[in-house]
Amino acid sequence: MRQVGALTRYHLELLLRSHAWLPPFLAFTLLLVIGVTAGDPLLGGLGYGAGVLLPVSAWYVRGALTAEPPASRACLVAVAGPVRVHLGALLAALTAALVLAVGQVAALWWVSGAVANPGAQRDPGVGRALLAGLSTSVVCVLLGVLAGALGNRPVLVRSPYGIPAALGLAVLALVVPFSPANAAVRALVTAARTGQVAVPWVELLLSVALLAVVGAGVAALAGRRAE
Repeated sequence: MRQVGALTRYHLELLLRSHAWLPPFLAFTLLLVIGVTAGDPLLGGLGYGAGVLLPVSAWYVRGALTAEPPASRACLVAVAGPVRVHLGALLAALTAALVLAVGQVAALWWVSGAVANPGAQRDPGVGRALLAGLSTSVVCVLLGVLAGALGNRPVLVRSPYGIPAALGLAVLALVVPFSPANAAVRALVTAARTGQVAVPWVELLLSVALLAVVGAGVAALAGRRAE
């Protein structure tokens, strides 16, 4: 476990030094600027921001998996093993996306107006709204990393198709009705109209379980399939 932690820090450093974090961050910032206006209700902005996080998180996985040169990666795999190296890259992408999620919630809180829409049945507290928004953002980050894991090596060995595959899976995770991300985002949008906020604990636990299973499976596949 200690070795996986060291590999995660290594991949995070690679992600930052290679500037692979910058394109998804700029795209995320642009979409937030387009979709959210200062003074908008907090809950609606949090729902929009969480939805945008899903494809951006998948993009971060792509950046973490491709930031290292092939020769350097081969040496690292020879020393630490492909399973640990792949897990380290996935955890680095997850960490970067979670940091972005926290920053997004703080920024939307800063620029927002009322918590709910005008005419809502009740006025929910800011604390509960922020907790629901952060939980929904984490759900979207987890499923975005899951989409990125399935849309890149070693599952998809043809690299030119990695980005559209990962982004396509991320969009599906957002729009499919029984998806945890879809349910959590819809709950925030509904709460903005009604003022009745529910923290998506079930969706969060389900997303954690899904990512754990898929991440372990993909890492195990990395140990058996030449990349």
